[in-house]
Parts: sequence; C-alpha cells; structure tokens
Amino acid sequence: MRQVFDGETVSSALDTGPTLGIVDPVRARDAFALARVEPADDLADLVDWHWVISWDLPPGVAFTQTVMPHPVGHVVAEHEGLLAYAMPAGLFVRTLTGSGAVVGTKLRPGGYRALLGRADPGERGAVEPFLGPTAARANDDAVAQAAAGQPDAAVRTLTPLLRTAAERTRTPRSTAALAALGEAFAVLVDAVPGTSVAALAGALGTTPRSLQRLFADWVGVSPKWVLQRHRVHRAAELLGRDPDLDLAGLAAAVGYYDQAHFTGDFVRAVGVPPGEYARTCRRGARQRA
Repeated sequence: MRQVFDGETVSSALDTGPTLGIVDPVRARDAFALARVEPADDLADLVDWHWVISWDLPPGVAFTQTVMPHPVGHVVAEHEGLLAYAMPAGLFVRTLTGSGAVVGTKLRPGGYRALLGRADPGERGAVEPFLGPTAARANDDAVAQAAAGQPDAAVRTLTPLLRTAAERTRTPRSTAALAALGEAFAVLVDAVPGTSVAALAGALGTTPRSLQRLFADWVGVSPKWVLQRHRVHRAAELLGRDPDLDLAGLAAAVGYYDQAHFTGDFVRAVGVPPGEYARTCRRGARQRA
C-alpha cells in the first residue's frame, strides 16, 4: 500500500521487505502501510527495529490482520496510550477501521524484561502502561507524526523515552543475558533445517540445560518452541510469496522430517493448515492482480 501525505508518497515495507509473522501479507499490502526504522545505536542491544503502521480505509470498511508472534515484547504508541506488550499467548489479531496509525518498538529477545526492569520475562499476553513523565505527550505526538506519513520523526519522538527507561533499568546481568540471547538467536536463524536444541547448544558452547534456563528466565518460551516457530515463520513467508509450492517439499525445506508434524505446528502457529493458508494467499494474489 502506498499513501500520500503532504505530497510525499510513503511506500510500505510490505512491498519490499520480509513479512515474517504477518498472515496473508498480500491482502495486508492493500490495507495498511508499514515502515521499518532502525533503532538508535545506544538502544540496539534492546531494540530490534521500530515499525510504523498507518492506514486509511473507506467508510464502513474494516480489515482484520492476524500476526504470528515472535518470542519478544513490544512497546507501542497508539490511541489508547503508550503500552508495553509481553509476548502474546497466541495469535495477535487487530481490526482496523477508518484512518489511524501506531508506532511500535519490537524489542530483542529478553528486551521486555530488561527494558521494564522485571524479575521475569512477563506473563504471556500481558499489557501494561509504559510510563514516564513525558509518556502521554510523546505518545500523542508520535501517533500524529506517523499518521502524517513521518515514521522517522515518530520514532525520534519516542526514542528519548526508551533511552531514559533503558538507562534506569540496565544492569550487568541484563546486558550479559541480552548478549547471550543475541548470539543464540543469530545462530538459530542461520542454522540448517532440522537443527536440534542440543546442536544449537553445542554451536554456542553451552549445554542444553543452560540454554533452556536462559530462555525460560528471559524469553518465556523454550529453545525448542523458538526453533519450531522460526520454521513456521519461514514456511508461511515462502507460501505467501508462492502459494503453489509443493507442501511436502516445503516441509522438508524448513526442517521437518514428515509433513504431519509440519502441519500440526503450522496449525498451532497460524490457525489453519498450510494448504488452506496457501489457498487464501492465492486468492489474495489473484484479487490484487
């Protein structure tokens, strides 16, 4: 989707970048624009990227978007206020109407606990205010800038608030945990299909038990869960690009030894079997053509 604000065309990252986690990205392209903004250097240990979504739908039209969550939390500026979202317990579903915008900060694994100064990774699905002396004003300004097609300005507005929180909550322990998780996720993403937790731990020079404890304490899910979710994210991304892919071949390509296990994990993550998801993506592509 491309929107025009003040004579400037804003292109969506959905048209040019990866869409990992966005269910049926073809339909999403016609409903909202997505911009991704890199974090400030001094926040890069906590923040993966910022995402800015804006939409302008015709009167009476509603669009519902489903997202397969990543094992991370987010801080989001929206109409309701500046909110911190722990990792969702299931699929994240949001219905858009009219026009509006939100400004999100995707935290790195463990970043929710570190940024909020928690003693645990947070209850999955929890939502709480992200407070600060200037939070309300920064929230409103950032949302207005995002709605006006100024994603970089919106992120700059929120960055001082995030920086203040990070300066208050960073500890040597959280810094070490974030570094260890960053290395683990980098190895995980680049691992060959079918990599086990034991192989992942070996590549990191640690034990499966230590790796599992790190994930439990800071991420809230197991390394096995993350490996499975990464495979399904990859499969959904590939089906979104080419809905005619052979499903048995796709299962093998993302690391499954049999299609039944692939289908079960896909249904748990996406809500529908891969064949149905492919048909949905195919219909969306035809309607958009």
